[in-house]
Amino acid sequence: MNNPPTINSYVDRVTAGPGGAMTDEVGLLTGDLTVATILQPDGHSVRVAVQQFGGDTWYTLTGSPAPVPAGQLAAYHRDLLGRIRRGGGTRAT
Repeated sequence: MNNPPTINSYVDRVTAGPGGAMTDEVGLLTGDLTVATILQPDGHSVRVAVQQFGGDTWYTLTGSPAPVPAGQLAAYHRDLLGRIRRGGGTRAT
């Protein structure tokens, strides 16, 4: 039997709600964003990077790297997208 491939990252476009997403480098990002959630080699934390949709520069979402339970990368990413849609200066944790 073949095992399914392991997914180690997710990248999606999301429109940030009022108050956007907080980054370490430039503060709040608002509007249409690209969000990348990347499982770290330890398998228990994620690095989250965000950029303005169509931009060239990635920024660290404040609170990243963040803990994630083993096998829960997809659930974490979905939850994070929902939090960014709600806005309020979303952080990784």
